[in-house]
Amino acid sequence: MRDYKLETEKRIKFIQDALAEAHADGIIIGNSGGKDSALVMILCKMACENTESVIIPCSSKRNFTIDKDDGMAVSEKFNIKTRVLDITPQKELAMEALGAITELNQQAITNLAPRLRMLSLYAIGASENRLVAGTGNASEYHMGYFTKWGDGAFDLNPIADLTATEVFEYLRYLECPAAVIEKAPSAGLYEGQTDEDDMGVTYAAIDKYITTGEANEHDKAIIDRYHSRSGHKRRPALRYGDK
Repeated sequence: MRDYKLETEKRIKFIQDALAEAHADGIIIGNSGGKDSALVMILCKMACENTESVIIPCSSKRNFTIDKDDGMAVSEKFNIKTRVLDITPQKELAMEALGAITELNQQAITNLAPRLRMLSLYAIGASENRLVAGTGNASEYHMGYFTKWGDGAFDLNPIADLTATEVFEYLRYLECPAAVIEKAPSAGLYEGQTDEDDMGVTYAAIDKYITTGEANEHDKAIIDRYHSRSGHKRRPALRYGDK
């Protein structure tokens, strides 16, 4: 297990250095009510008093109930000012406009909410001179389990090197509300959705594989497939002339 006292000190400095370099006045974070956003919110608040979050529900009932409640619980415990922005009308408008010129498949529809959330966070950040904090962990990054130009976009990410297992350990160390730690990880993209059901493999298996190289044949095949097909998400956009 990591020395989370030392980890906190290093991550606070990382955040403060990023703010100073950008001459930013604060930080804005998408508050999903999940483990990753909770940890990022807590660390950013420790580093910068002017840290705020936005709960951004969209369509899914879960967004408006359990996720919103858990997100507010973290905000209240750690004294983080939080706003709520319902982007359901924006998603419906985008689907209507796009539907007039193309037939949207399910993947395109699913990716609308994460991209609209990031559009909202960057609009707030630009208006208030805030950096947008990312909330993806190392396990999700390896799997490519994030939306390109959606939750995969950010100005700084203080937990990018942590596995999902370590995120849970860190939250226990920081005494985050139990509800956030105990519930099944979910992007809240649709009713009943969970990360592990989507991927067909547990975070425990992913973390063991990427840290030790050990996995059973079933899990290894899934993890390798996800990692291989998501390579484009982890590299910069292709530009002619780049080597």
